[in-house]
Amino acid sequence: MFMQFFNKQTHIKFMSKRWFAIAFSSILLIVSIGSLVTQGLTFGIDFTGGTMIELGYQEPANLDKIRSSLQNGGYPEAVVQNFGSIHDVLVRLPIVETENMAEMSNNVVSLLQVDSGSPIDVRRVEFVGPQVGDDLTEQGGLAVLYALIGILIYVAFRFEYRFAIASVAALVHDVIITLGFFSITHVEFDLTVLAAVLAIIGYSLNDTIVVFDRVREGFLKIRKATSEEVIDTSLNETLSRTLMTSFTTLLVVFALFILGGEVIHSFAEALLLGIMIGTYSSIYVASSAVLFMGVSKEDLLPPVKDSDQEIGEDGSQV
Repeated sequence: MFMQFFNKQTHIKFMSKRWFAIAFSSILLIVSIGSLVTQGLTFGIDFTGGTMIELGYQEPANLDKIRSSLQNGGYPEAVVQNFGSIHDVLVRLPIVETENMAEMSNNVVSLLQVDSGSPIDVRRVEFVGPQVGDDLTEQGGLAVLYALIGILIYVAFRFEYRFAIASVAALVHDVIITLGFFSITHVEFDLTVLAAVLAIIGYSLNDTIVVFDRVREGFLKIRKATSEEVIDTSLNETLSRTLMTSFTTLLVVFALFILGGEVIHSFAEALLLGIMIGTYSSIYVASSAVLFMGVSKEDLLPPVKDSDQEIGEDGSQV
């Protein structure tokens, strides 16, 4: 019964609901942009700079006890999480201008060593300076920008410039809402989340390209139909594929979210949201934008060559 749903040919009039989708997306965008402007993102040490210490405990690490020890020791902003297993702990410390980073890491290890009562294996200590953090922030933003520009050029050549604008509009929609979620919830934004944002762009684009391929075929095959009807038909023809792809991908990402540990928790969280928003935007945002820009069958027909034109009896071309 469950698989039959994905194989069933649907006849949903998606475009008749586009105004509700526009209102819904507008609310999400306004809230997201408002939060990004007023609150911004809670950047992790990857972007702000700081110290990262990887520790190995002989017994399962008590994260609450470690956090309490660091807070009582004068490090209330330390971020503590498991890394790989319950015996491995990752401690992230922000930059403290009045304290040497090397001395601070030694103090933290000594503090935890005393509270633990058993030897702690210091496996790795890394320092990220503020300049490196600033460079990563700039490069991360440029990576997203370059990806969107490249997609705009690719889709414009493959389809038509209005399809390119619609696809980029859908991608910008997905990125802003995802960033807005992290701004509102104050979840730490680090390099893993940036990687998730780039993955969301790729996933959403793939979904949109599949839909646009079918829309283009629909315009060329369905002669007696309005643009809205052609888009509805194309969306229904790709719906089972879209839902099946999203469902199976979400299963994997959900497993990472539950079982992957705190290190990739934010990464999986961003992907969960991004996949759902990307599936929605490929159906409503991208397709609605194409419809609003007035794409028709004539826009997608290949140009007529001189050799394809017939010569009439009077010598004129017909």
